[in-house]
Amino acid sequence: MRRLAVAALLAVVTAAGLAATVGRAADATLEQRWQAAKIHVTLVPGTSDYGPGDIRVSFLVVSSDSKLLVAPTARLSVSRGLKQPAFTTGSAVLETTSVPGVKVDAGEITQLFVGHVRLTAPGTYWLLAELAGTSVAGLGNVIVRAHPEAPAVGDRAPASRTPTLATTKDVAKLTTRVPPDRELLQVSVADALRRKEPFVVVFATPKFCSSRTCGPVVDVVDAVRKRWAGTAVRFIHVEIYTDNVPSKGPNRWVREWGLPSEPFTFLVGRDRLVKARFEGAFSLNELATAVERSLGVPPPHA
Repeated sequence: MRRLAVAALLAVVTAAGLAATVGRAADATLEQRWQAAKIHVTLVPGTSDYGPGDIRVSFLVVSSDSKLLVAPTARLSVSRGLKQPAFTTGSAVLETTSVPGVKVDAGEITQLFVGHVRLTAPGTYWLLAELAGTSVAGLGNVIVRAHPEAPAVGDRAPASRTPTLATTKDVAKLTTRVPPDRELLQVSVADALRRKEPFVVVFATPKFCSSRTCGPVVDVVDAVRKRWAGTAVRFIHVEIYTDNVPSKGPNRWVREWGLPSEPFTFLVGRDRLVKARFEGAFSLNELATAVERSLGVPPPHA
């Protein structure tokens, strides 16, 4: 289901005679800096639904022989054109997207680069990622819309009557996770909104996620739930497909939230407004930090 709107650009073109100093010059264009790198790679995006403001960008770095490349950090540079210098920069950190002690299914990633850049206007931008301590660089596009397709921070959360163990006795109809995540199936989105309870809702299908950037997001949400046990924060899991059958397409709750891809995770406050959101995979630390800062609820044993 995931739509990779961020174009991955793979090229093995070297610019003969182009010195590395050109790529490091402050006024060098993104194209010059990319050409100055010794190794050109593909950026496989984990995010694509952007609106103006501070945006979270996640990606994998893949070599020409399809191997994942890693480094502690990556430098991010953004321009409005390939032949223009960067107008803003940032950094990406290699985040761990798995939970210690929990088995990761085949095809799920365990690490992902995550960075933040500020883009205040809609448009198509070029993103250059340079891995720290290496001569590796990759290019891609970031497309910012006037408003993202999924609910943005500050939007009112749809009051979806998502299924729970109280409404559906057959747990296999509620989740594709093995073993079932029963603690995430206790409260519906509509119930949490009605009670004015802050909550985290993850739209994900552990069994059928097909993107290369799939991660064990339900496991991460469940791990954070355990940290916040006994607090007012509720944690909810909603599957993606009608009757958990991919050929039947997205279910009505996914359509109510207008999700263009999966997985998607939202943090909603007592005022029913979206406080934070995560597209794709994320780390335990990212979610825990967002729960404490965005929902204003510290873990009970901090």
